Amino acid sequence: MKAYERLLKYVVVRTPSDENSETVPSSRCQFDLANILVEELKELGVEAHVDEHCYVYGKIPATPGYENCPKMGFIAHMDTVSDFCDHDIVPVIHENYDGGDVVLGDSGRVLEVSAFPHLPELKGRTLITTDGTTVLGADDKAGIAEIMTMIERIKEENIPHGPIRVAFTPDEEIGTGTACFNVEEFDADYGYTLDGDTEGEIQYENFNACKADFEITGFAVHPGSSKDTMINASLVAMEINNMLPGCETPRGTEGYEGFYHLVSMSGDVGKAELHYFLRDHDANMFEARQKTLRLIEKDLNEKWGEGTVKLTITQQYKNMSTIIKDCMHLIENAKTACERANVPAQILPIRGGTDGCQLSFKGLPCPNLGTGGHAYHGPYEHITVEGMDLATDVVIEIVKLYAEQK
Repeated sequence: MKAYERLLKYVVVRTPSDENSETVPSSRCQFDLANILVEELKELGVEAHVDEHCYVYGKIPATPGYENCPKMGFIAHMDTVSDFCDHDIVPVIHENYDGGDVVLGDSGRVLEVSAFPHLPELKGRTLITTDGTTVLGADDKAGIAEIMTMIERIKEENIPHGPIRVAFTPDEEIGTGTACFNVEEFDADYGYTLDGDTEGEIQYENFNACKADFEITGFAVHPGSSKDTMINASLVAMEINNMLPGCETPRGTEGYEGFYHLVSMSGDVGKAELHYFLRDHDANMFEARQKTLRLIEKDLNEKWGEGTVKLTITQQYKNMSTIIKDCMHLIENAKTACERANVPAQILPIRGGTDGCQLSFKGLPCPNLGTGGHAYHGPYEHITVEGMDLATDVVIEIVKLYAEQK
């Protein structure tokens, strides 16, 4: 079975995670896909199971004579974002794509070259999109499909390999994908997540990340008699945002540049809330961003009264480059695998995070590989059949390279 055929089967199983849940997994629907994957792994001859927290684990013993090769793990996540995922997903296939704009069903949305300038590079391929009303779910079901196809191919083609481990995780999109990941049970020396964009991407530098929540308590009185009395919580919230550098947002930054991202806001006169993501590759700059918010909290409490502004900062993940720098063979072998698969290697910073970021700090060095997908987390998400095939080829070449170390 081709990787894209698996993708089409997986994406119709909706698996949005729930950031407001305190359970693991955050949504029971993720078990629907997990159970399907366990059965498919078993059909491929893999020893597999799903645990009570919805983590799927699979083990493939080494080819006889290759038992002493490094134990390599391959990981992808089962959940999708909850945005644009409130009804059934309908993937749409566009054969021999012409490289131009694509009308996405009857949604009124158009996948435009002006917004996604890489599209002409996909000309002639088979493009898979949504109908414009949902996410596609290639993030990260493409990674799952490519891992499954790698397993099938190494078995069918009798490719010698060392010990192989696979895992499919829940809740990556809400930042808790490794909360109950059992590194000891997984039993790998090194790993790769398949959770990137363009095939050939190799990523081992990610953001340092935290979330910052402001709670603003106002003082509500009748507006007709509020001179020097009212404290409008919504206006204080606006004041907070206006104290941040306006260009340091996701829209205004790229590459290694960090940002403040206002995720959501709510409020009235009496109460208001602001919820931010803080991101930066540089550890010192990351700390400086947090200090900026603490200073804003201090200054506005001095201005409006103690207790008006309350800031809560929650750490999320750290830059895994501090771990991977001691395991650079993971990057060099991924580059060599790309060369062998005739895929241009692109070493790029991750402007986000992956399960591999947190696993690296749990003792499993785990850079990230591209799956061939684009425009994740919205109705413009798309991927190509050929990109998935190439991403699968890269993973197979990685398996071969580590088998050479017997």
